[in-house]
Amino acid sequence: MTLRDSKDAKVRGAKVKIRTGRKWKAEEAVKEAETRLKHSVIVGVTAVGRQGFGMTTKPRWDTANEKGRRELVQQEIRQMEEESRNVKAVGMKQQGSWLNWQGARSRALTWSEIWSMEGYRLSFLLRSVYDVLPSPSNLYTWGSIEDPTCTLCKDKPASLQHVLSACPVALKDGRYTWRHDSVLKTIAAKLDTTRRKKRKMQKNITFVNFVRAGEKKDIQAEGLGILGTASDWQMTADIHQRMSFPAEIAATSLRPDIVIWSQGTRQAVLLELTVPWEDRIEEAYERKMAKYQQLVEDCKQRGWRTWCLAIEVGCRGFAGQSMWRALRTLGLVGAERKKLITEVCREAEVASQWIWRKRDEVWKSTKC
Repeated sequence: MTLRDSKDAKVRGAKVKIRTGRKWKAEEAVKEAETRLKHSVIVGVTAVGRQGFGMTTKPRWDTANEKGRRELVQQEIRQMEEESRNVKAVGMKQQGSWLNWQGARSRALTWSEIWSMEGYRLSFLLRSVYDVLPSPSNLYTWGSIEDPTCTLCKDKPASLQHVLSACPVALKDGRYTWRHDSVLKTIAAKLDTTRRKKRKMQKNITFVNFVRAGEKKDIQAEGLGILGTASDWQMTADIHQRMSFPAEIAATSLRPDIVIWSQGTRQAVLLELTVPWEDRIEEAYERKMAKYQQLVEDCKQRGWRTWCLAIEVGCRGFAGQSMWRALRTLGLVGAERKKLITEVCREAEVASQWIWRKRDEVWKSTKC
């Protein structure tokens, strides 16, 4: 495109041939991308899910300059390649199971992260996503072993899902609880620091700062969330099962993972963390919300404004959309939210990697 659309007539007339190989040709890909972009101008921006009109905006082909059009074509070609990869993955039942992760957010690895990761960790992350680790179930399918039964429970085939999230012996040993608490510590430490910050107080909760006609856009792109409505927040976390629900809010035997409350404004936030298999993130969310629904109603009857935020982090290091929404509701946005989610995903991934490496060993509860 730089050569074809050059302002120099001699460059445009040079007719330079771009040789990119036999399977992929740059000229054909550019033509197809330009056609798709021109068609997108006619279709317009479509709303996804519960988005309202105008929520999503993107550059248009008909109004972009030369540099902008080159960037649009590059993005469109990347999207075309991603679509072809997804089509191929759909035909693979095992390696393409990640397409069923409806509630999980995509995870992008930068080159700096890849260079800093240990070889075993990178190998575990990639092979666990596509379920090609040498689990007994896979080895049995490949004809390498004769018995795929789990060495711990002696009952079911030891697939990757069974090892990381479904073995009853591993659950009893406390290894899943240890992974859960490792992720919970990271979240609790950040929320404890955030609640102590001095911030501008607001009476009502706002998540988006709307700009009226004729006004200038505020520097802060989003509202302060729940934590911006009070200055006397208290917090407790159920790490190692040492928490009891605050008696001033309600009397209950339930123990949410994190409780944040303000006595002055009579507000309470319940956070419940789950580290499930990525295919079951939506199921875990519905289960946890139903579990604490009655407690939320009891708190509201006692005059407390209460929120229940169920958050999920997949056992292979993929955060759920619920966690992204929950942090925004609390008031963590921007780079602060992205950094926390990156740390949380790493904790879940490293813990699962350790569980995988020790899958044939019996743990003692004292180690957790």
